[in-house]
Amino acid sequence: MSVMIDRKDEIILDELKKNARNTTKNIGKKVKIPRVTVHDRIQKMVDKGIIKSFTVIPDYKKIGLSCTVFIFIAFQSDVNISQRELAKRIAILPNVYEVHIISGEYDLLVKVRGTSLEEIGKLIVDKLRLIKGVGRTLTCTCFETIKEEI
Repeated sequence: MSVMIDRKDEIILDELKKNARNTTKNIGKKVKIPRVTVHDRIQKMVDKGIIKSFTVIPDYKKIGLSCTVFIFIAFQSDVNISQRELAKRIAILPNVYEVHIISGEYDLLVKVRGTSLEEIGKLIVDKLRLIKGVGRTLTCTCFETIKEEI
């Protein structure tokens, strides 16, 4: 179900995406509406599920997770597991940050972070490829992240 938001809600959302700790007072100045109204609009977006959570974006390099890879996975359909169930099993693996069901030559796209390519390689070989339903994989190493949003 799609929920419509107006331009002021969009600006509030953009400000919160930049800094979830931004005050309603500062956001109100930017949007040119009272602080209490900003608070009420944020609460309504939370209640409607437009805002799922307020979160932190760490500097992964500073916490030792300097390697990022994207893994394309072909779903092996001849096993007794659904593609959605496979995605859920992959999602609980350590260091897996994103799992997407996609179209095209591959069926899943997985984002993994680790301390080294060796660590990520062990995850792929020793855990990921052993999950029933995982067929062919293609791993792409990320050299540099230019833009990343939550």
